[in-house]
Amino acid sequence: MKRLLNTLYVTTEDAYISKDGENVVVQKEGTELARFPLHTLESIICFSYGGASPSLMGYCVQRGINICFFTPRGRFLARAVGENNGNVLLRRRQYRMADSEGESVRIARNMLFGKIFNCRWSIERTVRDHSLRVDVPRLKDASNKLQNCLQMISETEDLSQLRGLEGEAAAVYFGVFNEMILNNKDDFLFDGRNRRPPLDNVNALLSFFYTLMTNNCVAALEGVGLDSYVGFLHRDRPGRASLALDLIEELRAVMVDRFVLTAINTQMVKPGDFITRENGGVHITDACRKRLLSAWQEKKKETITHPYLKEKIPWGLVPHVQAMLLARYLRGDLDEYPPFLWK
Repeated sequence: MKRLLNTLYVTTEDAYISKDGENVVVQKEGTELARFPLHTLESIICFSYGGASPSLMGYCVQRGINICFFTPRGRFLARAVGENNGNVLLRRRQYRMADSEGESVRIARNMLFGKIFNCRWSIERTVRDHSLRVDVPRLKDASNKLQNCLQMISETEDLSQLRGLEGEAAAVYFGVFNEMILNNKDDFLFDGRNRRPPLDNVNALLSFFYTLMTNNCVAALEGVGLDSYVGFLHRDRPGRASLALDLIEELRAVMVDRFVLTAINTQMVKPGDFITRENGGVHITDACRKRLLSAWQEKKKETITHPYLKEKIPWGLVPHVQAMLLARYLRGDLDEYPPFLWK
C-alpha cells in the first residue's frame, strides 16, 4: 500500500522555491523562510507567482513528487510533468473503453452511484446528528429523492441519461445544502452552486477545495499509469482533466463538502475571513487559507476502513486507492469498478 507523505503548501506571495541538496527551500527576496526534506513530501502546492527553480521541478518529476502552481487566490495555473513511463497497454485499454459508449456507461454509472450514495449519506448523517436543529422532513424528502435516483442510475444504459440524472441529483443535494449549515447562517447562506468566480463565502470554500481535490485525483490517476485527461463521464475537452473530474465525483460529498461544513459549523472560518472583489467574486484571506490548509492536511491523516478493501487507510489515500481499483478494472482484474461508498 502506498504510504501517505506530507504536502507542502507555499502560501507566501512572491515566494520562490528551489532545491538545495535533498531539501526544498522557500525564499522571499533572497531571505530563506523555511526548508523541508524532499523525501518526506508527496506534493508541493504553490500559491505564489515567484515560481520554482528548474532543478527543483526536475527533481520532483523524476521522483513522483506532484508539484503544482496556483494563483494567490487559488486558481489553478500549471503543474510540472516529466517523462511519462506509464503502462502503455493500460492507457490503450483506457482509450478504447472511453471510445465505447457501452464501456463508458459501465464505469460512469458506478462513479455516479458512488456520488449520489455519498450525498445521501451526508444528508442522513445530518439528520441523525442534528435532528433538533434542522428541517428533518425536508432533508428526509431529499434523501428519498436521491434514493430514487440511485435506482434509476442502476438501470440506465445511456450516457446522456446518466448526465441528466446526475444533474437532477445535484439539484436535490445542493437544494438542501443550506440546511446542513448550523452556525452563522446569515454570513454563510448557501443559495446554490456558483463559481468562476464564486459569489459567496460557502462557494468560495467549495471551489477552493474542489480545485485541490481535483489536483489530488490527477496525481493519483497518473500515479497508477492512467491518462487523467481521458474520462468516461466527462468527455474530452482540451485542457480538462476529464478522468480526474470523473473520480472526484464520488469523493466530493464525503471529503470536501463534509470538511467545509465542519469548518463552518465549528466556526473554524468566520465572516471576516473573506474578501469581495470588484467583480463580485469572493476569495478566502491568506490567513484563513493557511489555517484551513493545515486542518485539511490533518483531515487527510485520519484513518478509515476502506469500504471495499476492508483495510485501514488514511483519508488522503482514498483517491490513490480508487485510481488503483479503476486501473485493476480496466486491466480485467475486477468484474466491476467498485466506487467509494461511505457510511
